Amino acid sequence: MKAREERSGERATRFSLRPIGIIRSALKERSEAPRQGSEGAPDAWLDVQPWAREGLRGIAAGDELLVITWLHQGRRDVLRVHPRGDSRLPLAGVFATRSPDRPNPLGLHVVTVRRRLGSRLRIGPMEAIDGTPVVDVKPVLGETRGRAAPAMP
Repeated sequence: MKAREERSGERATRFSLRPIGIIRSALKERSEAPRQGSEGAPDAWLDVQPWAREGLRGIAAGDELLVITWLHQGRRDVLRVHPRGDSRLPLAGVFATRSPDRPNPLGLHVVTVRRRLGSRLRIGPMEAIDGTPVVDVKPVLGETRGRAAPAMP
C-alpha cells in the first residue's frame, strides 16, 4: 500500500492498532468525564479480549498500570486548544496539553488494579468513557511510581 503525500510534504505512515480490550464505565458521555482520573473519576472495568488474556499473566489486585486508550470521540483535526477547555486561557498546542482532541488521540491513564476476574480488571480511577478501546497496558515501574514527570522548559 502506497503512503499518500501530506500537505506538509511529509509522507504519511500507516499504522494498525488492534484493541486488546474495552473500558466499561458508568461514564457514558464525554461531558461527564473528569479531565484527569485524580479529579474524581470512578473505577471501571477493563474487559480484555479473549485472544489477549494471556497478556494479563502476572497482573494482580494492587498493581499499578499504565492503560493506553484510543480516545475514539476525540477530534483528529485539532492542533490548538484552550487548556482544560477554559476559553479564558490562551490557546496552546495540543502537544502541550492533555486534550483528547489531537491528531492521534491516545489516552494515558495511571490506574490501580482493584480486582481481577479472569480477563476482566476492575481499575481506577479511570476517566475514560464507556466503550473506549484499550490499545495496550503496561506496568508502572517501581522507580517511576508516585513521581511527577520533570517540568519541560
